[in-house]
Amino acid sequence: MLENLSQQPADKILALMAQYKADERPGKIDLGVGVYKNAEGKTPVMRAIKAAERRLVEEQESKSYTGLAGDPAFADAMIELVLGDSVARDRVAAIATPGGTGACRQGFELVRLANPQATVWVSNPTWPNHVSILKFMDMPQKAYRYFDDSTGGIDFDGMLEDLAGAKAGDIVLLHGCCHNPTGANLTLDQIDEVIAVMEGKGLVPMIDIAYQGFGDGLDADAAVTRRVATAFDNVLIAASCSKNFGVYRERTGILMAISKDADEAALSQQNMNYLNRQNYSFPPDHGARCVSMILSDPELRADWQAELEEVRLGMLELRKQLADELRRLTNSDAFDFVAEHRGMFSRLGLSPEQVETLKTDHAIYMVGDSRINIAGLNKDTVPVLARAIAEVIGD
Repeated sequence: MLENLSQQPADKILALMAQYKADERPGKIDLGVGVYKNAEGKTPVMRAIKAAERRLVEEQESKSYTGLAGDPAFADAMIELVLGDSVARDRVAAIATPGGTGACRQGFELVRLANPQATVWVSNPTWPNHVSILKFMDMPQKAYRYFDDSTGGIDFDGMLEDLAGAKAGDIVLLHGCCHNPTGANLTLDQIDEVIAVMEGKGLVPMIDIAYQGFGDGLDADAAVTRRVATAFDNVLIAASCSKNFGVYRERTGILMAISKDADEAALSQQNMNYLNRQNYSFPPDHGARCVSMILSDPELRADWQAELEEVRLGMLELRKQLADELRRLTNSDAFDFVAEHRGMFSRLGLSPEQVETLKTDHAIYMVGDSRINIAGLNKDTVPVLARAIAEVIGD
């Protein structure tokens, strides 16, 4: 049987990580992997997580299963964090998932149960796993224009034009904040126009919010999601705790489904529980338990928010430093958009050949579409990157 298997395409980012690890050159720079790193190149365990884990070890009396949907306290805490008071709680069904990836997968599964004919519209570009999972599930998908490489901004007219071509019942996948891979975000005025087009066409929004707190702050980063949530009867939201709580390996995520009323929400909840049972039965709990402890304890929450703010402001400083260095070295404002983008990523608009030259000649590793992880930099490596970019674009 197994001899009938065929080779699957390698994950490009994982392959890049392997190349970086094998590179023995001193001073090499890894801007590929999408993980937060501090100035020392480490991905630290956040102070509040350590404190919650210590408390959990002392207080937890059982490792028995949670419910199919996970710990209700986790759902309540995450719904409050993401949605605030924008939607009545009894309209929201939720299940804990193995990370944000699991939330996206379960969201697509729910779409397939509810409307097998729905096409899922994704931004061009989007997080590669969106496209990969939809392809694997054999679900219809189309891309809408989003990023303009020539300006480093959003092709907003193209986006609206493409969404106007969607059919009623189709799903529009939006990034809640800190767009991956570009870092370019819709403004609230722009999201209002997107909402108007979607309402007029009878489209259903799905939001992937994986970086809340990494852009302009916890509430500001949730503003688009909350604006959408108040406008529609049905909204799917996939949220991740990997980045803002730093619990990558604990696989802590949640899928929320907003329904038009409490009765419909109960039906959604039953179906979501069913999907968890079919895929992995009970979701991981350790990370979720720590997150809910932090969000429900004023002291832990304050310390978590303070550390998260340090992370956010540090990335903004690196963005400004890189934009300023590139302006100085190129005598051009072509890279000023880097300072305007938000989150861990920006796409620089370099060609694949230029990206390859950066790797071969300068030991600087980034994804082939020139997406860089801002958090892979520090104040000393920013000038190194800027000089290398100025050299390759000047050749």
